[in-house]
Amino acid sequence: MIKSYLVSNAHRYASKWLVLAIDVFLISISFVSAYIIRFNLTFDFDSDKLFIQLPVVAFVSAISFLYTESYKGVVRHTGIRDVYNIFNAICLSSILLIFFLLLNRQFVMMDGFSIPLGIIVIHSLLGFIALIAARYVFKNMFFNLVKKFKSSKNVLIYGAGEAGILTYNALTDQTSSDIRVMAYLDDDPKKVGKIINGVMVLGKDTLSEYFLSSKDISEIIVSINNVEGEKLRELVESLVEYPVKVKIVPPVDSWIDGELKVSQIKQVQIEDLLDRAPIDIKKSKVSEQLKNQVILVTGGAGSIGSEIVRQISNYDYKSLIIIDQAESALYDLQQELKQNGFYNFVPIVGDIRDKNRMNSFFQEHKPTMVFHAAAYKHVPLMEYNYYEAIKINVAGTKTIVDLSLNHNVNKFVFVSTDKAVNPTNVMGATKRIAEMYISSMQQENKTKFITTRFGNVLGSNGSVIPLFRKQIENGGPLTITHKDITRYFMTIPEASQLVLEAAIMGEGGEIFIFDMGKSIKIFDLAKNMVKLSGLKYPEDIDIQITGLRPGEKLYEELLANGENTLPTYHKKIMIGKVKELDYALVKSKIDELCVSNMFFNDNTMALMKEIVPEYVSNNSKFSKLDGKNKAATVDKKKKKIFQS
Repeated sequence: MIKSYLVSNAHRYASKWLVLAIDVFLISISFVSAYIIRFNLTFDFDSDKLFIQLPVVAFVSAISFLYTESYKGVVRHTGIRDVYNIFNAICLSSILLIFFLLLNRQFVMMDGFSIPLGIIVIHSLLGFIALIAARYVFKNMFFNLVKKFKSSKNVLIYGAGEAGILTYNALTDQTSSDIRVMAYLDDDPKKVGKIINGVMVLGKDTLSEYFLSSKDISEIIVSINNVEGEKLRELVESLVEYPVKVKIVPPVDSWIDGELKVSQIKQVQIEDLLDRAPIDIKKSKVSEQLKNQVILVTGGAGSIGSEIVRQISNYDYKSLIIIDQAESALYDLQQELKQNGFYNFVPIVGDIRDKNRMNSFFQEHKPTMVFHAAAYKHVPLMEYNYYEAIKINVAGTKTIVDLSLNHNVNKFVFVSTDKAVNPTNVMGATKRIAEMYISSMQQENKTKFITTRFGNVLGSNGSVIPLFRKQIENGGPLTITHKDITRYFMTIPEASQLVLEAAIMGEGGEIFIFDMGKSIKIFDLAKNMVKLSGLKYPEDIDIQITGLRPGEKLYEELLANGENTLPTYHKKIMIGKVKELDYALVKSKIDELCVSNMFFNDNTMALMKEIVPEYVSNNSKFSKLDGKNKAATVDKKKKKIFQS
């Protein structure tokens, strides 16, 4: 047993003792070299005394190395910390040696033992240099030997400043790295032509497809600090034009313990190329407003709902109830929250259309705030499944709104969409009807009903970006419905932050419009995603035009005809001034719509178009109803004229 223990642990300590032995040997060589230098590169000194002094010097050095543990560093990973330890060991050995000399003079432990102070100083300098040099020689030999037997990936680092140098160190300071930095790129003419870490700094004008192919470059890593977001976006956008992958180093303040890890260098995402500044919520009153609140989130496992839940979980609320009918998605969210240390929440599998069950939840938990994000949202699917769209987007919303009133909820926040503006499809029309019902119930002056309206969110379930990613993985082609189609985009965290902010500033009855920046051309988005994958359009991956889907618009709007906005204290949130409604009529018509839909009445779609006069179907089988509505309107006008 003892034998097996010794065998199993021998390899663990052998390398350390070998390093210690080599260090002591180098110190001994340095001591001899110090004498030779001191005596003008000759051997004109008493060698007998040298051989008496040498064992003492070696012993004192060994004691210093053992105390500072400088020999324990892994040679192939030698870094600044190891250099610091070696410096401490050399200083300690010099101090101990001088102390021994003084002690020997006083007590004469070794007759005639004396080392000139100049020898000690020279020896210390030579020893320090020898130990550092040896480590770096072994380190480079090891890396070169390893890299000879493995394929490497050639990269360029854009930025020859401090961040670029730290990026180089992070990329090369590990054995497993298969990365070879071929050059730095920089805009500063003062740096161009210089060599850093043995790597040449080139100007940006050097960059070309020929240069990249001749050097077999597969990646460009952007590592620049203290640069404006707009300039960084323009730089990255110019780089993705080349057939290589573009990666970006995060800001220094997000490095782990102030040190860059290779895992933090991420490939540029499509979000980085959006022509808009990211939204940042600062000095928000969200924290104090959510304190001690019982919050209910419907659709809490969906794209927006789950992010609202994640952000709420960071505040000091009283209780959080998450309702969703998607069992698997809700389970995933539950596990995620628990793994992040959040336990004060109640996940509920339920359908918002089930009024009795929803009522029992309101009675049990008594929510004071409701975030209503549950909805069916896919335009083509809802065009063919209008019954379900009305049942959840209208009737389901109506259920939660009515229960919020009955149970004295303080604030109700509705997550709407830009597709509710001048709708051309069933989904958009149902969301607009839900907005109208909420506005009519605001007249009760009990619960504060707040509506938030924004466009597409990047990376949400079923959105265009995950679809493009899958199509690229499958080798293409990418499919878009029209070459000129445009959409507004916002990241999920940004949208959720603004929903929370609007919830706090709302006093009831507002429709908050989010500033989505400029609308993005989907065709350009598709081309950029191909470039970000290191591929070429159309050589590697093509883009096919499939034609507009039923109910799909060429472009989305955030305001309907006759609507305008008022500013708020947050520059990204505006209040939409919508047209006045006949609230009593709207409420009765929506009640009629829900009953009609319940019995699969053929007049359901015509009734929707009557409730939302601006709802004009596009490329849909329901377009025929638009003509009937116009004819009916003309007949009513004629009848009034005849009667008068």
